Amino acid sequence: MSTPQQPDTKDRPARLTVGVVGAGRVGPALAASLELAGHRPVAVSGVSDASRRRAAQLLPDVPVVTPAEVLERADLVLLTVPDDALPGLVTGLAETGAVRPGQLLVHTSGRYGTRVLDPALRVGALPLALHPAMTFTGTPVDVQRLAGCSFGVTAPDELRLAAEALVIEMGGEPEWIAEEKRPLYHAALALGANHLVTLVAQSMELLRSAGVEAPDRMLGPLLGAALDNALRSGDAALTGPVARGDAGTVAAHVDELRKHAPQTVSGYLAMARATADRALAHGLLKPELAEDLLGVLAGGTHDNHGSDGTEGDTP
Repeated sequence: MSTPQQPDTKDRPARLTVGVVGAGRVGPALAASLELAGHRPVAVSGVSDASRRRAAQLLPDVPVVTPAEVLERADLVLLTVPDDALPGLVTGLAETGAVRPGQLLVHTSGRYGTRVLDPALRVGALPLALHPAMTFTGTPVDVQRLAGCSFGVTAPDELRLAAEALVIEMGGEPEWIAEEKRPLYHAALALGANHLVTLVAQSMELLRSAGVEAPDRMLGPLLGAALDNALRSGDAALTGPVARGDAGTVAAHVDELRKHAPQTVSGYLAMARATADRALAHGLLKPELAEDLLGVLAGGTHDNHGSDGTEGDTP
């Protein structure tokens, strides 16, 4: 009778004391996830009342101390500060002697690889870049969402196994990103996720203005299907008036937006132009319909009539 095979733990990191510098939405969630894997959070730094509340909720009984004290107490330090603050933080910690040789320094910035940690590397730290491709709320639900979440991983070759092991312990899926590709990788995620929030929020506002009482209920199934289709089929999933070349409908949209929500016009036109370009390139938008459509998107008008004088566009 065979016995269940135990997982191979030779590449699994030893149990580590964990510190967090920057108790925003990301750091406490990652530390809580590492705690579930057997590591031990020992210190967290946070300045605002909101960050202290997050730390208390996700890391109860973990003391809130200064960044230097976090590094003094922890074997693994999560640097979870805004991207623009990261280079200065790393330089300051290295120059003040807060960084210890052999200490794992992990930042979660999507923009940077490990090069931003060079000042700490020069004094003996072990640099890792682990960026969770996930949106965070600053609540315990974030820990659950890490299950199956992809992480953009960048690390020196000798630390690659350790970096990937940490990601797996948090329930994530490691995806190797080369140092020079980090800004492009991050731009791609921002384009897809951050801009999606803006688009959905604008859509809900417009639906409320049109009299829809529950725009979230209306949009949920539609957006879920659109996202699923896009992930499965890419550009072949394009539908709607731009992909069909319905210039009259698009012109009507622009007119209504100018009347009721002028702040949305530039975004609508930019996305419609991008959609038209992709639809043309993939043979979805007929070239003979594209001229009128592109004229509308360039700020022209549309007389809503075909070349034979009959009505050219219907909803």
